[in-house]
Amino acid sequence: MRHRVKKKKFDRTKEQRLALYRSLARSLILEERVKTTLQRGKALRSFAEKLITLAKRGDLASRRRALELLPDKAAVRKLFDDLAPRFEDRNGGYLRVLKLHDRRKGDGAELCIVEWVE
Repeated sequence: MRHRVKKKKFDRTKEQRLALYRSLARSLILEERVKTTLQRGKALRSFAEKLITLAKRGDLASRRRALELLPDKAAVRKLFDDLAPRFEDRNGGYLRVLKLHDRRKGDGAELCIVEWVE
């Protein structure tokens, strides 16, 4: 039974799921928006918001923790230098998930755009 279990497994192992979150978060940080399926977008939101919370803290331990979660120095640098100051006054809700009305051609999955709230 799945009582009170929030996260989706996407029919992947833990390592594969973490790799999916890392690649989506990296694309989101570097490109500022990403187009993906609705379920992946909702899962990405919690992962990326935790990264922003780390970046807002701004100390060395937070930067090292962010590098563990997202092993791309350019993305972590942009996260700490550009994105964290943008959300200085905000206490949460850093991302917006916009549903698209079209579906993916192959399997009909719902699509969405995940972007930062400005």
